[in-house]
Amino acid sequence: MPPAVVSIGGSQGQLVVQSGLMASRHGLVAGATGTGKTVTLQVLAEGFSRMGTPVFAVDVKGDLSGIAAAGTPHPKINERLDLIPLSGYRHQPCPTLFWDMDGKTGHSVRTTISEMGPLLLSNLLELNDTQTGILYAGFDIADDQGLLLLDLKDLRALLAWMGENASRLRAEYGNITSASLGAIQRRLLVLEEQGAERFFGEPALQLADLMHTDFSGRGVVSLFNAGRLIHTAPRLYAAFLLWLLAELFEQLPETGEVPIPKLVLFFDEAHLLFNRVPKALLEKIEQVVRLIRSKGVGIYFITQNSLDLPETVLGQLGLKVQHALRAFTAKDQKNIRAVAASFVPNSQFSTVDTLSILGTGEALVSVLDDDGRPKPVQQTLIAPPEGRIGPLSEEELSILIQRSPVRGRYDAPIDRQSAYEMLKERAESAQIQEQQRLRELEMERQQRQAAHRRSSSGRSRQSVGEAMIKSAARSIGSSIGRQIIRGVLGSLFGRR
Repeated sequence: MPPAVVSIGGSQGQLVVQSGLMASRHGLVAGATGTGKTVTLQVLAEGFSRMGTPVFAVDVKGDLSGIAAAGTPHPKINERLDLIPLSGYRHQPCPTLFWDMDGKTGHSVRTTISEMGPLLLSNLLELNDTQTGILYAGFDIADDQGLLLLDLKDLRALLAWMGENASRLRAEYGNITSASLGAIQRRLLVLEEQGAERFFGEPALQLADLMHTDFSGRGVVSLFNAGRLIHTAPRLYAAFLLWLLAELFEQLPETGEVPIPKLVLFFDEAHLLFNRVPKALLEKIEQVVRLIRSKGVGIYFITQNSLDLPETVLGQLGLKVQHALRAFTAKDQKNIRAVAASFVPNSQFSTVDTLSILGTGEALVSVLDDDGRPKPVQQTLIAPPEGRIGPLSEEELSILIQRSPVRGRYDAPIDRQSAYEMLKERAESAQIQEQQRLRELEMERQQRQAAHRRSSSGRSRQSVGEAMIKSAARSIGSSIGRQIIRGVLGSLFGRR
């Protein structure tokens, strides 16, 4: 059986291919706007699907949805095919799943606050060191208190509870200031306005649903529509992609070298992953990119300028597809020279000169040989895709979503008992106990008052008796009393 390869295009009558064995060594598709990056991405995704590798690709402009429909003959496609020795080419669709954070143009993508974790969440909220420390403390408190953090209201409830109990939490978790808690709460409100409340919650995305093959053995292409997200909440977009990488790295077993990748990821607008990222998170990203290939996962970054990526990441990318770069300024010329220096030179042409004159659908391509060494760069005509170039209609997209094998699994949100409900129950229970205590105190007060009234009433009756005795004693001093006494005494003495 011949080795699995992805056909990229042709150069001087020779086919340029990416070996499946080297496909998990990551890659790059770069170039200025309008030079053909989207078509190249589609060609690569179709190639991996034919190879039997599932694909997850970000669709920024909605143009990639045409991969789910068969292409149509066109003179320009025929002209390109005449220049590329591409055997077995035919117009056919790829098995495709559609995903969307809003749940409008695909199945809803969600994760939980706990799965996102404090590191990615603090970067998403752009917290300072003090605020980040408090967020870490909040996650520790949630673990110790048995509180599930699933959605934004869970996190807000936890932060409010931390503020109310800051004095008793201080000894174990450090100083928890109301100012820092308030700042985090305000950032959460901004995040909520960007639509993040639809992203955090359940049912959370299961990675297994991104790793399907169809009945014929073709890898299923999962398209994530990120058009709105890129423009309204770019940091949320970056956080989602980083979370996906982290989850794959943690959950997938080690596989070592594999004939074909278990999953390939295409991240468009890749510079957003590294934009204003703190050093601690950048180190984590670099570590994941370096080690995730041992899990059988390939990552392909799509960006306008390869220099937008850190050098430590660029150095780990095996496949490089560089579309044209335009040299309008001295800075542009400097960038072109830097990009050209990243390729193994080809003695037949100047890499620097060629970069600025490439036409649409042309690229400089460097692939790895079977030993993992980069081959000399080749000026390549990109092969035409087998699927449709351009987006599906709304009706076509709706039909495919209705037929999806995961239909109904993610569409309706689930709000099970978590931190918000548990803390609310605790507060209500504490309020009931406080009300019971107040009632008991009121009953004790009333009992004391009743006892006091009874005691006061007894003393009043005794005072009446005492008053009668005193009245009788006073009467002794009266004339009548004296006569009675004399009479009695007189009779006594008279007997003698």
